[in-house]
Order: sequence, then structure tokens, then C-alpha cells
Amino acid sequence: MSEKDLRRDGRGNLILCGSSAYEKKFYFNPDFAKVPKSIQEELQVICVLFTEEVGGVFTIGFAPEGDVVLTTESEEDDIYYDEVSSGLLIGEIRRTRAELLEQLSFYYRLVILGESPEALLKELGESE
Repeated sequence: MSEKDLRRDGRGNLILCGSSAYEKKFYFNPDFAKVPKSIQEELQVICVLFTEEVGGVFTIGFAPEGDVVLTTESEEDDIYYDEVSSGLLIGEIRRTRAELLEQLSFYYRLVILGESPEALLKELGESE
């Protein structure tokens, strides 16, 4: 899979999935169709619940080096978007879903960036 074929946001991050309170839609990047369905469903729950609670648009993606990026934004005139809650909820997702986010990062680095499994396993062993 070529990186040039993948969908990116305006900051150069590769979008994995996202949800919009405005369109009432969930998006999952078809380039990641090999991610297990159970993980896809878990990501959908995270995204949809986020936009139901806070509003705006919420995305989960990858920075170029493989870190998982959680972003939220709103339309300029959206008086219902809760910016304070969005920051708190992102922090909560990072805490409660840390293992999932780490696994996604390893998946991206292995499959998309083509890093060696040995190096990733060694890194994982050092961080424990």
C-alpha cells in the first residue's frame, strides 16, 4: 500500500477514522480494512460517543512517525461545541484506551511504515 494513496488531514496526519456531529456519520479509512472488525467497532464507538457528548468532528489518525493522533475541531459558529470537555475527553480516551492506541501505533509502524517486527518487539520489551 503506497502512502500517497492514503487519506491525510491538513496537518499531514493519516486519518484512520472519524465521526462528525454535523453530518451524523462515521468514517473508517478503507485503506485499513485489514484491521480486525472488533477493533473497527471499538473505534466507531469511541468516535461516535465523543461527537455525541462534545459535538464537532473527532478523528483518530497517525502522525508521520507513527504516533496516534486524536484531534477534534468545530465549525466557527458552533455554539454547542464544548472545547473544555473535548480536551478532557481526549485525555480520558488516552488513559482508558492506552493499550489500544499503542497497538494501533505498532500496526501502523509495521504495516504502513514497514519497520521491522524485531525492532518493534525490542522497543516493546524495553518499555515494560
